[in-house]
Amino acid sequence: MKSEDLQIIHNPAENRFEVWIDGLLSKLDYIEDETSIVMTHVGVHPQHRGSGVAGKITQVALEYAKEKNLRVMPMCSYVAAYIRRNPHYIELTKQHGN
Repeated sequence: MKSEDLQIIHNPAENRFEVWIDGLLSKLDYIEDETSIVMTHVGVHPQHRGSGVAGKITQVALEYAKEKNLRVMPMCSYVAAYIRRNPHYIELTKQHGN
């Protein structure tokens, strides 16, 4: 399975972005308020690690934050590393002027 084919679902009731592959859940958990989104954890099922799943979920979550003009606070070390590798997202981590 290619990561670009994954159907990432935003599940606001559970505060997460998720994808089910062969009945196995991978997800990015977050806490959102009016101005920011704290990305707390990326969890990929062990069978699907190393196949780009975490990157795809993180990308979808960051695009959501960008669209909603939310400040991203990467509590999860994976999200922080992803942003460093994709510097066009760094702007999202800066405090917005009101």
